Amino acid sequence: MNASYRFWLRLACLCLGGLPLSWTTASWADRAQAQTPLVVAAALDHQVVAPLLQAFERAYPEIALDYRDLSTLEVDRYARQADPAPDVVISSAMPWQMARVNEGLAQPLNSPEAREWPEWAKWRDEVFGFTFEPIVMAYRLDLAKHMMPPYTHADLHELLITQPELKGRVTTYSPLRSGVGYTLFQQDARYSPRFWDLVAAMGAADVDLQETTRDMLEGLSEGRYWLGYNLLGSYAMVWAQTHPEVMVQVPKDYALVLMRMAFIHRDAPHPLAARQFLNFLLGREGQRILAGKTPLFSVLPEITGPYTAQRLRDQVGDHLYPIPINATLLAFVDPQRRDAFMDRWMREIQILDAAK
Repeated sequence: MNASYRFWLRLACLCLGGLPLSWTTASWADRAQAQTPLVVAAALDHQVVAPLLQAFERAYPEIALDYRDLSTLEVDRYARQADPAPDVVISSAMPWQMARVNEGLAQPLNSPEAREWPEWAKWRDEVFGFTFEPIVMAYRLDLAKHMMPPYTHADLHELLITQPELKGRVTTYSPLRSGVGYTLFQQDARYSPRFWDLVAAMGAADVDLQETTRDMLEGLSEGRYWLGYNLLGSYAMVWAQTHPEVMVQVPKDYALVLMRMAFIHRDAPHPLAARQFLNFLLGREGQRILAGKTPLFSVLPEITGPYTAQRLRDQVGDHLYPIPINATLLAFVDPQRRDAFMDRWMREIQILDAAK
């Protein structure tokens, strides 16, 4: 069968409703076989990051993206123990990410995107903070019927010690069962001289400790909670769009900012696909999607949109305190420091964390 004959036969088949079954099946089988797998282990809600993932899949149809949405501690175990290893590791538990990179679990990314990435948002071209997410408080709209909503950490402390109606209706992270929760409380202790007073006040109010921001948001919408502290702003902002009973407040005295940190695993089975994925996160197109279609907030200064680091700085001013990506993070996962912190946490909060 010559090339001309094959061309006209294919055209005729298309006009009659499709190619012969054997050709169609072979075409799809060949395409599926040709796709390169890419396993991404991420502590990042699929629903929130979906626009970015969909854009990557459109840009790289030859890559079969396997996105695994896990908790921060699950991601850390996966990175350390899984065989085969994931190709890319993403987590908001910044000290754990830094610790794994420091142990040699990452491979460097040598690309224009990596070299041009802001120095304050990367370490040794091996791990990169690609989002800029404020940490917020959230409350039920009807809280205002009972008391003035908090705008600062001092406001929150005052409410906890003066409003008995809040007892059993406050929620925050468990630092024992959440890597990001532990990180945020460590940073609070660094910036707030009255942090432990706040912890004691939460304990006296019988705070309910949760593993995820989603758990807290669901409780707020269901009316089990009136007030939530130290929620991930990206998740809370998405939730509030479809749950008008929930209000989100960026603290006005100081607001922590975390970055999702991503690295390519040293033992990545598909390193080329992993590099393409990470370059997409750091590139202008990926950052543009973060800024325009997700509340994860882009990092690159030249990107414009409703969710950018610069726009957040313009709105909040000098009260934004980004958690730095540097070797100081390693101190937070030091066993002795962690044990000392958790011992005091348990003393001040005076509740059984595991029971919450």
